[in-house]
Amino acid sequence: MIRIKDQKQNDLFDPWSFLSPKRRELLDQSWAGLFKKELLCELPVGEVAPFFNDDFGRPTKELYTVLGALVLQQAHDLTDEETVNQLSFNIQWHYALNITEESDSAKYMCPKTLWNMRSIVVDNALDAVLFDHTTDKLSKVFKVNTDNQRIDSVHIKSNMRRLGRIGIFTSSINKFLVNLKRGHEALFDTVDKGIIDKYLSEKSLQCFSMVKPSESAKTLASVSADLFDLVQQFKDHLEIKTMHSYKLLERVLNEQCNVNVSDDKNPVEVKKPKEIPSDSLQNPSDPDATYSGHKGQGYQVQVMETYCKQEEAREGTLNLITHVQVDPAHESDANALIPAIESTRQRNLSPEELLADSIYGSDENCQEAEQLGVEVVAPTMGSKKESSISLSDFEVTEKGTIVSCPQGHKPIRTKKKKIRHTVAFDSQQCINCPNQNTCPVKQGKKHHYLRYTDKEMRLSKRRAYEQTDEFKDRYRWRSGSEATMSEYDRRTGVKHLRVRGLKAVRFCATLKAIGVNIFRATAVRKAVSCDHTAHGSSLCGQMHAIYVIKEHLLMAWSQLRKFFNLFIRSYGHMTITTA
Repeated sequence: MIRIKDQKQNDLFDPWSFLSPKRRELLDQSWAGLFKKELLCELPVGEVAPFFNDDFGRPTKELYTVLGALVLQQAHDLTDEETVNQLSFNIQWHYALNITEESDSAKYMCPKTLWNMRSIVVDNALDAVLFDHTTDKLSKVFKVNTDNQRIDSVHIKSNMRRLGRIGIFTSSINKFLVNLKRGHEALFDTVDKGIIDKYLSEKSLQCFSMVKPSESAKTLASVSADLFDLVQQFKDHLEIKTMHSYKLLERVLNEQCNVNVSDDKNPVEVKKPKEIPSDSLQNPSDPDATYSGHKGQGYQVQVMETYCKQEEAREGTLNLITHVQVDPAHESDANALIPAIESTRQRNLSPEELLADSIYGSDENCQEAEQLGVEVVAPTMGSKKESSISLSDFEVTEKGTIVSCPQGHKPIRTKKKKIRHTVAFDSQQCINCPNQNTCPVKQGKKHHYLRYTDKEMRLSKRRAYEQTDEFKDRYRWRSGSEATMSEYDRRTGVKHLRVRGLKAVRFCATLKAIGVNIFRATAVRKAVSCDHTAHGSSLCGQMHAIYVIKEHLLMAWSQLRKFFNLFIRSYGHMTITTA
């Protein structure tokens, strides 16, 4: 049965009245107060409810409490046991999740229930729904300006051991033998005893970690031959072929070895390291993890966030993470730009100007982003030779047609065929030109010719623009993304996760990004509140000063009036009265 508490229904009596004013104020100003007031109602309990029956089975835990606990667990980087303890005893959690009862059904959740609920969210990609709902709400509450944004990636690792090539072979064989013995004992008995003694027990596997570098090639050839024998032995058994561990054996064999079945003496040859693809298996315990030549094994997270250019408004402005995407480590950052723009565009959070590294700023990405209404500000790949003349040194019209060369000579004729341009110059002028050795104009049969494409012209203009102060002033804000990545890891521990597999890693990274947004929003709200308090204190001080001056003036006038009345009465001429 489904249990959902109506979070929009007000209480007849304040359930938090037992708190002293100072403690209540601290709760309201903390992340717990922000979560309770703004985000709790936005949790997508409607997406989780269909996985339970309305009128059958034991009552579920209250769904707002469950989803909130999952978010807070990742935001604070807690284990399941720590999460259960926080939910049971931490008043900040109770306040954030609006838990007003003292029963076990309200404040206690067993680790198994937490695990089951997390599995539902992970398997159905509800972490993305959670991120979208909370991000959209924060953008509205804090009136976030999304015109200026920046994107970058961070490398993260799942809970797996770093293995070398020998370790990948031996671990895959060990995993297969364990599963084979567990599910098909009769077939397990047909395996060569030498292979079982070498790979099945943990003690026997330890010997492979002590292989000398001089013997690594020989050991690698031996373990690859054993793996090949296992694959060949069970290739005709349909039940074995469907086993996950057997598929891993086949994957390792295809990625790490060249197989020649016709060669009876040496059917397996280990590939050279350079021939192994970057998306190869890194550890049998996490088949989704891949390899990046720049950062190593694991995954990468694409993070896009807003930023503020105005110095005076920065403290009261929320830098909001608007997009999070988890990919295997071998994926190029260039493939992440357009999906990020399209994702934010669907939620009305797309930028007008997007800062990125050079790998994001390929000409294709810039052109496609321009069609989506986004200007990508990024350096071009490669560099210009300082001593050579580039296309940007020629005088060009808005349509991309060259009018004259750097020496001021006009072309004889220009020709365009699809995306290619051909510009002909007078050979007599080019031969006598002092820059002919560094000029891209080359001698032809009748004239000297300059040939270029639209893409080359665009890149040349971008390289020239990169040298201007305007570009440097715009692009300097991109460095702030490094601070975001540091905060992302320091606050939530995203770089070293407790899970394995792409789905679980995506879940953790996405909810940890929600946590960063919550902590940032709390800091912004506190800063704005302090400004208002300071302004109010200053105004109160001014009003108090005016009041004191007024009182002193009235007292002085009262004394003066008494003196004059006494003086006049003494002489009996007149009496002074006041309104």
